[in-house]
Amino acid sequence: MNRIIKKVINKLILLSLFVIYLYGLLRIILFKFHWMDMALLWHHFERTLGNPDRLIYQLKSGNYIPFQTIFINIHSLSVLRDFSNLFGNIALFIPFGIFLVLLSKNKGISFKSVFVLSLGLSFVLECLQVVSSLGIFDVDDLLLNTTGGLLGYFAIKLYDRIYTKLKIHQLNIDRDSAEIQEIKNKEEGAPYSK
Repeated sequence: MNRIIKKVINKLILLSLFVIYLYGLLRIILFKFHWMDMALLWHHFERTLGNPDRLIYQLKSGNYIPFQTIFINIHSLSVLRDFSNLFGNIALFIPFGIFLVLLSKNKGISFKSVFVLSLGLSFVLECLQVVSSLGIFDVDDLLLNTTGGLLGYFAIKLYDRIYTKLKIHQLNIDRDSAEIQEIKNKEEGAPYSK
């Protein structure tokens, strides 16, 4: 198969996996693993946007104090809901950071870009929860989600660095083995001297 075609197919597969990931992320954050009914979602949007008092209530119910929910979750990690909120918000965004690196040209996306995109996606999802009345805005979710995106970024960068070093090491071993074999071949061909 042509190398360019193979590269395009791999990119399309990766892009498809990214879209599936985003769908899953949306479903988990907005619908909390329940079935996604678009008619119900639209009904929630209309109800919230058509009633300013409801929107104000949703906004007032949110957490705008950084680390407040995180500290509550840390102090009650034995409760599954708090544990999953704390670590789940991080874990959900790790693939996002990985996908951003893999989908960028030559894996060259910067730390700053991953930070901004992770924060931006998290902000959009938090706003959707408010507007759809399917959740509340929590600034700590922004912090945890962004942390997850950055962890994914660092994980794939570390993997690439280790992989590259191992590959270079293997090339050096192969080169050294070839040189040793060449020396042995010369010695075997040379007349024996005392």
